Amino acid sequence: MTHNSAFKRNEAVGLDLGWVNQIKVNRNASDRRAASLANRRTVKKEYQAAWLIKALQCIDLTTLGGDDTPGRVERLCMKALRPLRADLMEALGVSNLTTGAVCVYHEMITPAARILQGRLPIAAVSTAFPAGLASMETKVREIELSVAAGATEIDIVITRQHVLTGNWQALYDEMVAYRKACGEAHVKAILATGDLLTLENVAKASWVCMMAGSDFIKTSTGKEGVNATIPVALTMVRTIREYHEQYGFQVGFKPAGGVSSAKSALQYLTLMKEELGREWLEPHLFRIGASSLLTDIERQLEHYVTGNYSANHRHAQP
Repeated sequence: MTHNSAFKRNEAVGLDLGWVNQIKVNRNASDRRAASLANRRTVKKEYQAAWLIKALQCIDLTTLGGDDTPGRVERLCMKALRPLRADLMEALGVSNLTTGAVCVYHEMITPAARILQGRLPIAAVSTAFPAGLASMETKVREIELSVAAGATEIDIVITRQHVLTGNWQALYDEMVAYRKACGEAHVKAILATGDLLTLENVAKASWVCMMAGSDFIKTSTGKEGVNATIPVALTMVRTIREYHEQYGFQVGFKPAGGVSSAKSALQYLTLMKEELGREWLEPHLFRIGASSLLTDIERQLEHYVTGNYSANHRHAQP
């Protein structure tokens, strides 16, 4: 995970149950704020192109299918290293453009590393992704094996029952163990927010994972019935802002699951800028977990350059 030399990685600060238990979320206010983002006129022309390039740089280009093969992952990595056609890059005046990372299963780390050769971070999903229902020993060992295989980021899934039963100490202890197992690799905590029932549960789980040292909090595995949504994202980024104000650490945010259009990516970028500030619009603090999003961004950028939309099939699918 690339960042500037002044960046201070989040550390475990201890579980403050008094703080966690008093957390409340105003659902109506969250929905109104989310609706204001959805209904707002989007940026246009060269400003939209610039924002879309920024979104592209923050994508965790992802393949998490049971039918993944080394060949598919190799193609994904080549697309991550060169996400736009050369003629579009020249017309846009950009060079050395890549996505933020690639995200794969443990078994696909080796083919990814063969193509990327350290030029991009490799994120591996871990801890019995997506359900997280394996023994703690198994989950910690999975992290260790992925780090040893070359993953520089680990996307873990929390045990949802800890949230649903209010067992915050168990969630904290679990996250501390995952962070320790990651070592120098950065860890993203997937909350699986579609399983957590309430925004208060989302906020509390976010706080506990950050208090335990998570580098990122992430909405979803992409496998739940409901994945990333703006109200959930708003709740999570506001916990990030409050955590930064209270402890001084900057924690990243990653929406994942269902973010497939350029328009939706722009909504998340706008949310980040307005709630957290310009500094959070960089890959070390913001990622979008996606597979098909890159295709739509490329189509929108081609429209900006040429004035015409091309068919989806003209853009290489990662």
